[in-house]
Amino acid sequence: MLTINPKEEKTARVHSILLHAIAPRPIAFASTIDSEGNPNLSPFSFFNCFGAKPPILIFSPARRVRDNTIKHTLENAYQMKEVVINVVDYSMVQQASLASVEFPKGVNEFIKAGFTPLESDIVKPFRVKESPVQFECKVNQIIETGHEGGAGNLVICEVLLIHVNKDLLDEHGVIDQNKIDLVARMGGDWYCRASGNAIFKVEKPTYKLGIGIDSIPQNIRNSKILTGNNLGQLGNVEELPSIEEINAFQQNEVYKNTLSLHNGNKEMVESELHILAKNFLDKGNVADAWKTLLTLNN
Repeated sequence: MLTINPKEEKTARVHSILLHAIAPRPIAFASTIDSEGNPNLSPFSFFNCFGAKPPILIFSPARRVRDNTIKHTLENAYQMKEVVINVVDYSMVQQASLASVEFPKGVNEFIKAGFTPLESDIVKPFRVKESPVQFECKVNQIIETGHEGGAGNLVICEVLLIHVNKDLLDEHGVIDQNKIDLVARMGGDWYCRASGNAIFKVEKPTYKLGIGIDSIPQNIRNSKILTGNNLGQLGNVEELPSIEEINAFQQNEVYKNTLSLHNGNKEMVESELHILAKNFLDKGNVADAWKTLLTLNN
């Protein structure tokens, strides 16, 4: 492992490592306005959600590393105490990137990047029409984390109003993660697209008490086939299949065929069953994976 002490390294190097390693990061496409009414629009990837009651979003326009100056967005947040945070989807990512150009103060990034300004209902800054979700916010507080180039400025925003494109909602009124097609920032020129094969489900153990990996039989824990992720899936069940369920599963043709491949060779049979269990796990079928594995102990 390469060990780096930030106090002994150049800020640009530390900055690069952070951006490449702490990724992907959601993008706050922040719309602000100055005291003279000039709009400003800029993306920030030091951003996330930090509460729901009240709903709090925080983004950080960092001080520029090269000359220790601050950005127009931060100046406006101090002056007007209002911001609209728009999310960025794949259809607008190139335009959003263009809006990050350091145009002179007073230049309208809505015009430069080709976005459509929409009047907000509560705050003065404009919303971005092309953004699928827009948050009208008041700035509750700004926390300066330092005063040198690279230091962050945490703009703590309380969401006053949320605008959501109805076409994104499923039958339960929840935003469909494939439809919203969000993008996220990575290091350098890299982004990632959060849709299709790039997104996947991991069942949250919020409402149940999983048995834990320590409760998995040792011969399964020490498998050369199953991964740490697979063991996490197995450890997230509340209880193991019953003897009756395991016996019934042994009549499964897939199981019988797997068993017949190396009839009599216990080590090879175990390996084949672990492969079968992994196939079940990769498809999200944890129940049959457990039945497969427990036939070895039955």
